Amino acid sequence: MSIENKIRAFAGIVILASLLLAHFYSNDWLYVTGFVGLNLLQSAFTGFCPLEMLLKKMNHSEAV
Repeated sequence: MSIENKIRAFAGIVILASLLLAHFYSNDWLYVTGFVGLNLLQSAFTGFCPLEMLLKKMNHSEAV
C-alpha cells in the first residue's frame, strides 16, 4: 500500500471514529473531524502533510 493510500485510510478512519464518538458521547469530537478535513484541504494546496512526514520517518516503504 502506498503512503498516499495509508494517509487516505487513516483520515477516513479518524473521521468515521470521530463522527461515531460525536454521535454517542459528545459533539466536541466534531472538532477532530474538522481538523482532519482542514488538514486534507491544506495538504491538497501546499503538499505539506504531517502524517506523510511521520510515515517517511518511520521508514514505511511504498510497497508493503
